[in-house]
Amino acid sequence: MRGGRHENQCINEKWSVRQLRRQINSALFQRLALSKDKEGIMELSKIGEVIKNPKDLVRDPYILEFLKIPQSHKLTEKGLEQNLIDNLQMFLLELGKGFTFVARQFRISLGNKHFYVDLVFYHRILKCFVLFDLKIGEASHKDIGQMNLYLNYFKKEENTEKDNEPIGIILSARKNDISMEFALGGISNKLFVSKYKLYLPDKKELENNLKKYIE
Repeated sequence: MRGGRHENQCINEKWSVRQLRRQINSALFQRLALSKDKEGIMELSKIGEVIKNPKDLVRDPYILEFLKIPQSHKLTEKGLEQNLIDNLQMFLLELGKGFTFVARQFRISLGNKHFYVDLVFYHRILKCFVLFDLKIGEASHKDIGQMNLYLNYFKKEENTEKDNEPIGIILSARKNDISMEFALGGISNKLFVSKYKLYLPDKKELENNLKKYIE
Protein backbone atom coordinates (compact mmCIF):
# COMPACT_ATOMS: atom_id res chain seq x y z
CA MET A 1 0.00 0.00 0.00
CA ARG A 2 2.90 2.36 0.67
CA GLY A 3 4.00 2.52 -2.97
CA GLY A 4 0.42 3.09 -4.15
CA ARG A 5 -0.34 5.96 -1.83
CA HIS A 6 2.85 7.81 -2.72
CA GLU A 7 2.16 7.18 -6.40
CA ASN A 8 -1.37 8.61 -6.11
CA GLN A 9 -0.17 11.67 -4.25
CA CYS A 10 2.71 12.15 -6.69
CA ILE A 11 0.24 12.24 -9.58
CA ASN A 12 -2.13 14.60 -7.74
CA GLU A 13 0.65 17.00 -6.74
CA LYS A 14 2.87 16.57 -9.84
CA TRP A 15 5.92 15.99 -7.63
CA SER A 16 9.37 15.76 -9.13
CA VAL A 17 11.53 12.72 -8.41
CA ARG A 18 13.46 14.76 -5.84
CA GLN A 19 10.25 15.89 -4.13
CA LEU A 20 8.85 12.38 -4.08
CA ARG A 21 12.06 11.02 -2.56
CA ARG A 22 11.93 13.65 0.16
CA GLN A 23 8.31 12.90 1.03
CA ILE A 24 9.09 9.20 1.32
CA ASN A 25 12.15 9.89 3.49
CA SER A 26 10.22 12.26 5.76
CA ALA A 27 7.46 9.65 6.30
CA LEU A 28 4.80 12.07 5.08
CA PHE A 29 1.96 9.56 4.99
CA GLN A 30 2.70 8.15 8.42
CA ARG A 31 2.55 11.68 9.84
CA LEU A 32 -0.69 12.48 8.03
CA ALA A 33 -2.30 9.21 8.99
CA LEU A 34 -1.65 9.79 12.70
CA SER A 35 -4.06 12.74 12.61
CA LYS A 36 -6.85 10.81 10.86
CA ASP A 37 -9.29 8.04 11.75
CA LYS A 38 -9.23 4.61 10.12
CA GLU A 39 -11.50 5.72 7.27
CA GLY A 40 -9.28 8.73 6.74
CA ILE A 41 -6.22 6.50 6.54
CA MET A 42 -7.86 4.36 3.85
CA GLU A 43 -8.89 7.46 1.90
CA LEU A 44 -5.35 8.76 2.17
CA SER A 45 -3.95 5.50 0.79
CA LYS A 46 -6.33 5.53 -2.20
CA ILE A 47 -6.41 9.13 -3.39
CA GLY A 48 -3.71 10.96 -1.46
CA GLU A 49 -4.09 13.99 0.80
CA VAL A 50 -7.52 15.64 0.68
CA ILE A 51 -8.11 19.05 2.27
CA LYS A 52 -11.68 19.40 3.51
CA ASN A 53 -11.31 21.28 6.79
CA PRO A 54 -8.63 23.16 8.78
CA LYS A 55 -7.45 20.07 10.66
CA ASP A 56 -6.60 18.35 7.36
CA LEU A 57 -3.90 20.89 6.52
CA VAL A 58 -2.14 20.74 9.90
CA ARG A 59 0.81 18.37 10.21
CA ASP A 60 2.45 17.27 13.43
CA PRO A 61 5.36 17.23 13.25
CA TYR A 62 6.58 19.39 10.39
CA ILE A 63 9.91 18.15 9.06
CA LEU A 64 12.36 20.94 8.22
CA GLU A 65 15.46 18.87 7.42
CA PHE A 66 15.87 20.77 4.13
CA LEU A 67 17.15 23.75 6.15
CA LYS A 68 20.33 21.74 6.83
CA ILE A 69 20.86 23.39 10.22
CA PRO A 70 23.76 21.76 12.13
CA GLN A 71 22.91 20.31 15.52
CA SER A 72 25.58 22.51 17.10
CA HIS A 73 24.01 25.68 15.67
CA LYS A 74 22.31 27.98 18.18
CA LEU A 75 18.97 28.65 16.52
CA THR A 76 16.97 31.85 17.00
CA GLU A 77 13.38 32.55 15.97
CA LYS A 78 14.56 35.20 13.49
CA GLY A 79 17.15 32.76 12.13
CA LEU A 80 14.51 30.03 11.70
CA GLU A 81 12.22 32.47 9.92
CA GLN A 82 15.00 33.63 7.57
CA ASN A 83 15.94 30.04 6.78
CA LEU A 84 12.33 29.20 5.92
CA ILE A 85 12.09 32.24 3.64
CA ASP A 86 15.39 31.29 1.96
CA ASN A 87 13.98 27.80 1.36
CA LEU A 88 10.40 28.86 0.66
CA GLN A 89 9.82 26.38 -2.16
CA MET A 90 10.72 23.43 0.06
CA PHE A 91 8.72 24.85 2.96
CA LEU A 92 5.65 25.12 0.70
CA LEU A 93 6.15 21.47 -0.23
CA GLU A 94 6.21 20.53 3.45
CA LEU A 95 3.11 22.64 4.20
CA GLY A 96 1.12 20.74 1.57
CA LYS A 97 -1.22 21.57 -1.27
CA GLY A 98 -3.03 24.89 -1.57
CA PHE A 99 -0.62 27.26 0.19
CA THR A 100 0.52 30.59 -1.28
CA PHE A 101 2.93 32.92 0.50
CA VAL A 102 1.60 36.35 1.53
CA ALA A 103 4.02 38.07 3.92
CA ARG A 104 6.59 37.80 6.68
CA GLN A 105 6.52 39.93 9.83
CA PHE A 106 3.02 41.15 9.02
CA ARG A 107 2.43 44.19 11.23
CA ILE A 108 -0.69 44.55 13.33
CA SER A 109 -1.16 47.97 14.94
CA LEU A 110 -3.56 48.29 17.85
CA GLY A 111 -3.50 51.78 19.34
CA ASN A 112 0.12 52.55 20.09
CA LYS A 113 1.19 48.89 20.16
CA HIS A 114 2.54 46.89 17.26
CA PHE A 115 2.51 43.10 16.83
CA TYR A 116 4.15 41.05 14.10
CA VAL A 117 2.93 37.76 12.64
CA ASP A 118 5.98 35.73 11.64
CA LEU A 119 4.61 34.19 8.43
CA VAL A 120 1.29 34.65 6.63
CA PHE A 121 0.00 32.36 3.87
CA TYR A 122 -3.31 32.02 2.03
CA HIS A 123 -4.90 28.64 1.42
CA ARG A 124 -6.54 28.45 -2.00
CA ILE A 125 -8.69 25.40 -1.22
CA LEU A 126 -10.06 26.46 2.17
CA LYS A 127 -10.04 30.13 1.08
CA CYS A 128 -8.54 31.50 4.27
CA PHE A 129 -5.42 33.10 5.70
CA VAL A 130 -3.06 30.78 7.58
CA LEU A 131 -0.85 32.45 10.19
CA PHE A 132 2.36 30.90 11.55
CA ASP A 133 4.07 31.89 14.79
CA LEU A 134 7.55 30.36 15.19
CA LYS A 135 8.93 29.31 18.57
CA ILE A 136 12.35 27.77 19.16
CA GLY A 137 11.31 26.55 22.60
CA GLU A 138 8.10 25.13 24.05
CA ALA A 139 4.75 26.71 23.13
CA SER A 140 3.07 28.42 26.09
CA HIS A 141 -0.39 29.72 26.97
CA LYS A 142 0.91 33.24 26.25
CA ASP A 143 1.73 32.18 22.69
CA ILE A 144 -1.82 30.90 22.30
CA GLY A 145 -3.25 34.17 23.58
CA GLN A 146 -1.11 36.12 21.14
CA MET A 147 -2.13 33.97 18.17
CA ASN A 148 -5.76 34.32 19.21
CA LEU A 149 -5.30 38.09 19.02
CA TYR A 150 -3.84 37.77 15.51
CA LEU A 151 -6.77 35.66 14.36
CA ASN A 152 -9.35 38.07 15.75
CA TYR A 153 -7.59 40.94 13.98
CA PHE A 154 -7.50 39.13 10.65
CA LYS A 155 -11.19 38.23 10.90
CA LYS A 156 -12.14 41.87 11.44
CA GLU A 157 -9.56 43.80 9.43
CA GLU A 158 -8.12 41.57 6.68
CA ASN A 159 -10.87 39.11 5.72
CA THR A 160 -13.19 39.89 2.82
CA GLU A 161 -16.68 38.50 2.33
CA LYS A 162 -15.21 35.65 0.27
CA ASP A 163 -12.70 34.61 2.95
CA ASN A 164 -13.36 31.95 5.56
CA GLU A 165 -12.10 32.30 9.13
CA PRO A 166 -8.30 32.41 9.41
CA ILE A 167 -6.27 29.54 10.82
CA GLY A 168 -3.42 29.94 13.29
CA ILE A 169 -0.56 27.46 13.69
CA ILE A 170 2.04 27.84 16.43
CA LEU A 171 5.11 25.97 15.23
CA SER A 172 7.36 25.10 18.16
CA ALA A 173 10.31 22.87 18.92
CA ARG A 174 8.43 21.31 21.84
CA LYS A 175 4.89 21.17 23.18
CA ASN A 176 3.20 19.76 26.24
CA ASP A 177 0.06 18.04 24.99
CA ILE A 178 -1.73 18.21 28.34
CA SER A 179 -1.12 21.91 28.97
CA MET A 180 -1.96 22.72 25.34
CA GLU A 181 -5.27 20.88 25.67
CA PHE A 182 -6.29 23.11 28.57
CA ALA A 183 -4.85 26.29 27.02
CA LEU A 184 -6.79 25.73 23.78
CA GLY A 185 -10.03 24.82 25.54
CA GLY A 186 -12.83 27.32 24.97
CA ILE A 187 -11.10 29.12 22.10
CA SER A 188 -13.51 29.48 19.20
CA ASN A 189 -10.84 30.38 16.65
CA LYS A 190 -9.16 27.71 14.53
CA LEU A 191 -5.86 27.49 16.40
CA PHE A 192 -3.37 24.61 16.42
CA VAL A 193 0.00 23.86 18.01
CA SER A 194 2.46 21.64 16.11
CA LYS A 195 6.05 20.60 16.61
CA TYR A 196 8.79 20.93 14.05
CA LYS A 197 11.81 18.70 13.64
CA LEU A 198 15.05 19.83 12.01
CA TYR A 199 16.07 16.27 11.18
CA LEU A 200 14.37 13.29 9.57
CA PRO A 201 12.08 11.37 11.95
CA ASP A 202 12.67 7.87 13.22
CA LYS A 203 10.56 5.88 10.75
CA LYS A 204 10.35 2.85 13.04
CA GLU A 205 8.85 4.98 15.80
CA LEU A 206 6.32 6.50 13.39
CA GLU A 207 5.36 3.07 12.07
CA ASN A 208 4.88 1.76 15.63
CA ASN A 209 2.72 4.76 16.56
CA LEU A 210 0.62 4.28 13.44
CA LYS A 211 0.20 0.56 14.13
CA LYS A 212 -1.00 1.29 17.68
CA TYR A 213 -3.40 3.92 16.38
CA ILE A 214 -4.96 1.57 13.82
CA GLU A 215 -5.30 -1.24 16.35
